[in-house]
Amino acid sequence: LKSVTESFAKVIHGLQVGHLTDRVIQRSKRMVLDALGVGLLGTSTEVFHKASGYSKTYSSNVSSTVWGQPELRLPPTYAAFVNGVAIHSMDFDDTWHPATHPSGAVLPVLMALSEALPPSPKYSGLDLLLAFNVGIEMQGRLLRFSKEACDIPKRFHPPSVVGTLGSAAAASKFFGLSVTECQEALAIAVSHAGAPMANAATQTKPLHVGNAARHGLEAVFLAMLGLQGNKRVLDLETGFGAFYANYSPKVLPDLDSHTWLLEKQDVAFKRFPAHLATHWVADTAASVRRHLVTDKAPLPIDRIDRIVLRIPDVQYVNRPFPKSEHEARHSFQYVACAMLLDGVITVPAFHKRQIDRPQVRELLGKVELEHPRDNLPNFNTLYCEMSVALKDGAVFTERSDTFYGHWRKPLSQKDLQEKFRANSCRTLSCHAVERLIEIVENLEDLEDCSVLTTLLRETSPPKIASKSI
Repeated sequence: LKSVTESFAKVIHGLQVGHLTDRVIQRSKRMVLDALGVGLLGTSTEVFHKASGYSKTYSSNVSSTVWGQPELRLPPTYAAFVNGVAIHSMDFDDTWHPATHPSGAVLPVLMALSEALPPSPKYSGLDLLLAFNVGIEMQGRLLRFSKEACDIPKRFHPPSVVGTLGSAAAASKFFGLSVTECQEALAIAVSHAGAPMANAATQTKPLHVGNAARHGLEAVFLAMLGLQGNKRVLDLETGFGAFYANYSPKVLPDLDSHTWLLEKQDVAFKRFPAHLATHWVADTAASVRRHLVTDKAPLPIDRIDRIVLRIPDVQYVNRPFPKSEHEARHSFQYVACAMLLDGVITVPAFHKRQIDRPQVRELLGKVELEHPRDNLPNFNTLYCEMSVALKDGAVFTERSDTFYGHWRKPLSQKDLQEKFRANSCRTLSCHAVERLIEIVENLEDLEDCSVLTTLLRETSPPKIASKSI
């Protein structure tokens, strides 16, 4: 019997730059740009400050950049950790199908390692794209071994499971590990994997992505030192199968018939920082609002009797009265009310003072959820229908099957770059922002990735008002 684990190790070891296709290069460059942007924005969050404050207790001879923090350098594992936390700190990072956030566990590892290596040989943009895509691909392959993984998760948060192995795969590719070492790295990574869904909508959830990045890299360092694990870890129900019901692993095809999952299945990019399922709700609420509000008039809250949302049954995004920004990002109800009230959802929409507005609380009290049997908790098939009933008996109903930013209706390159500008302009200089857009756009031509990390340290001049005492 062929070993699934060995087939993964052979593919990680064997994939070369020549295997990359134009479409995979284009799609993964968009993922890199978006992850950098949401990571830079994330450095303003409380969870990032806590994670980086903790990480400052570690130091080593080798150090890597913390994005947007020129004065702070950390050992590569901890730089990967805090940059991973920043990426997922607002739930603003990319989402794939089957469900996971693929980039946050992989990109920080490769950026940290590209600096930690001796200056020659130089690490090129194509090297980065290859290792990045290896890390993404392995996550997608693992997610296809269980029907449970196809749906929005109920038990384990996917980035903590497949992201940890994606990080190990990318770092294994970066270091050019042997097939045996790749196998050991995967085995070690599985023992570092897994975090429960109960910590969704808390400050701990972003740690899942930071830990996936860090632990995958640690697994590779240990494998390079000869540490051994179970060489059949992906084959066994007591191995990687422990994370999934109905686990059914398959040997990967040989390299000569290799195709990339990213070639067929693109990712979704978010236009506001909240759980992906809420993006259908926002889209539907914007359509309903057009029936209720003319021109610049305020929403007639007192005329609304009830608001019915018909959405999948996703318990951890059902939060009738969210108390924190993290709960609001995981609340169908809050996103519906914020869009009805304001007509737009932006980054500040999740600040506590916005959540606690009396008009928001009044509207939240009118929301009811229904779960139609055909509306399954799956990012490829779910829809949102919304009915707003007025006290005079009028009812307005709208439905969204796909929102702008979903893989069926991808963000334009222009809008993706605008999102990056908006996310990074408070942290980096205008020069660094524009240069990063240009370099990532042509990443396959970049000779030396250290240019990227240099730009990630080029911050904008401090605002006078924000000087610390």
